[in-house]
Amino acid sequence: MTVVGPFGLSVWDEALDADVQAGLSAVEEGLLEATKSDVPFITDAARHLLKAGGKRFRPLLVMLGAQFGDPHAPRVVPAAVVVELTHLATLYHDDIMDEAEVRRGVPSANARWGNSVAVLTGDFLFSRASHILADLGPEAVRVQAESFERLVTGQIMETVGPREGRDPIDHYLEVLAGKTSSLMAVSGRFGAMMSGAEESVVSTLTQYGERIGTAFQLADDLLDITSESAESGKTPGTDLREGIPTLPILHVRRWYQQAGGSVSAADRRLNQLLDGDLTDDALHGEALALLRAHPALEQARRDTLRYADEARAALAPLPECTAKLALAALCDIVVHRAA
Repeated sequence: MTVVGPFGLSVWDEALDADVQAGLSAVEEGLLEATKSDVPFITDAARHLLKAGGKRFRPLLVMLGAQFGDPHAPRVVPAAVVVELTHLATLYHDDIMDEAEVRRGVPSANARWGNSVAVLTGDFLFSRASHILADLGPEAVRVQAESFERLVTGQIMETVGPREGRDPIDHYLEVLAGKTSSLMAVSGRFGAMMSGAEESVVSTLTQYGERIGTAFQLADDLLDITSESAESGKTPGTDLREGIPTLPILHVRRWYQQAGGSVSAADRRLNQLLDGDLTDDALHGEALALLRAHPALEQARRDTLRYADEARAALAPLPECTAKLALAALCDIVVHRAA
């Protein structure tokens, strides 16, 4: 049994391990090349989060998806570079909008250089991704454009909040589908597409990426609350402190509304804290402790498992092979990070 990538993905075939590892190494080289500028300062800014690490989950999906065609096809690695560059660019922009100070255990670009440099660096990464994408053909450009539209739409929906009468949890899941799942779906799709896999395989891996993308983000939401260390790349409770209504918090609010007057003192106190300013360390710590003990956390965990199960079920039409086993294993790995 061998291990693939930073997720500790165990597979049962040394050839698959070698292919994926070689592919991810080539992607890393491609990322370094794509973030290189004739202006040294731009190179430093563009590589800031790249050097800080990251899970490289999207390139991993590309590499595993490519196993259903020719994994060594020349467009596979560039496609993986495109999706990771796009993801990196969104992080620069997200940190500005969230006024985040830390990303991947290092100061965010906006904290280090200011918002103007951070947003322009994100734009620089988008431009480099587009340059590579242009060589992958018009269909790839169309797929990426549709995904990017969904991504931006999700970000806008998050910013404006749910419309009147809309269920906040349904709204949140739709936001995640745009912000996170769309690019995960492209990763699975590009892997199969660029390797020359059959159209049915391309469709299957697109659906898989969509579902595991939601599970991935929901697991990160749980990690933000449950981790004692910065497992999520952020200080635990960051979303809570910043007032970001992730799924566990939305479940707490629903729980409180449905309970009516029959709530415990702890529930009442937690909702009072969630409605207030949690930048104070003592109040933040109190809210985090109450949230960790609340049944809503288990409900959010069940939701996460459900999306992972849907991702696994989506793989059913694929032929039996070690790549399929690896993709199925990812479903468990993603959610059990937050177990």
